[in-house]
Amino acid sequence: MVSLIRNYGLYMAWVVSLAATGGSLFLSEVMHYIPCDLCWYQRILMYPQVLLLGRAALKEDRRIIGYVLPLSVIGGLFSLYHYAEQKVPGFGGVVPCRSGVPCSKDYLDWFGIITIPLLALIAFALITALLIALKAVSKQATPDEEELED
Repeated sequence: MVSLIRNYGLYMAWVVSLAATGGSLFLSEVMHYIPCDLCWYQRILMYPQVLLLGRAALKEDRRIIGYVLPLSVIGGLFSLYHYAEQKVPGFGGVVPCRSGVPCSKDYLDWFGIITIPLLALIAFALITALLIALKAVSKQATPDEEELED
């Protein structure tokens, strides 16, 4: 598992960001779901990750973790709040959407649990977990590197 994260962690995070971006574009452009204010904030934090993680994966540049991780964590917090606003009574009045579609609007509600903000939260959480794991694995020396040091 460690070598899988070490070798493909950036690629996996990039694929998650690509799927999340593609999914949000599909929902708005094909399904014609109008994004609310909180959806826009989540998009603002997800879309750049496609470019940043894609370039980093191709160049094998792990230094990008420090730049992408805050985007992913903040996006996850927006998603968590948005999900709570849809599912927990009383959250709707804390920070109301001021324009367009209300943030409590539920376009997608599978099994009474799965909504668009939950899908975004899962994507942000996966990217965050992959980047944290990659950062931890990168700090560990591989057996080959230890032999070179001796």
